[in-house]
Amino acid sequence: MSLLTLLPFIVLIGAMFLMTRSAKKKQQEAIEMRNQMQPGSGVRTIGGMYATVKEVNEDTVLLDAGPGVELLFAKNSIGAVLSDEEYNRIVHGIEHDLKSDVVPDDASSLTETDDSSDAAAASDDTPVDLGKKDAADEPADTADEARAQAQPKKSEGDSDAK
Repeated sequence: MSLLTLLPFIVLIGAMFLMTRSAKKKQQEAIEMRNQMQPGSGVRTIGGMYATVKEVNEDTVLLDAGPGVELLFAKNSIGAVLSDEEYNRIVHGIEHDLKSDVVPDDASSLTETDDSSDAAAASDDTPVDLGKKDAADEPADTADEARAQAQPKKSEGDSDAK
């Protein structure tokens, strides 16, 4: 047998060795992460449930999923141990990074000045005139006048039949 015929087998065995090595490395990191769990830390299970660790045993973990809800899980079912900031962001919606970059719900605080805020507070009670009036609000003579202007005027030579 020559070296050229053995080369594909050598490459295949080398690729299998590298794949199993990386899988073992990931598995070892997961075991270390699960062993570092301690009560009070937030976790995500492999099923996607977020909870707080209440008690850690040899092969099991007691999780607090809410008020009065305690669940017993196998240690292998813990998918990730989360940092406090990440757990609070996901579960409670608390953002710690955004302190001064918060955009208000409305733009009034960005456009108002001290003088205009007093005027805006006083003008909130008055109705806004949008330029449209109802027929009931107009006097009778202006309503008739508007109807007369809306109808087309006929000249002596025009007829409707064509």
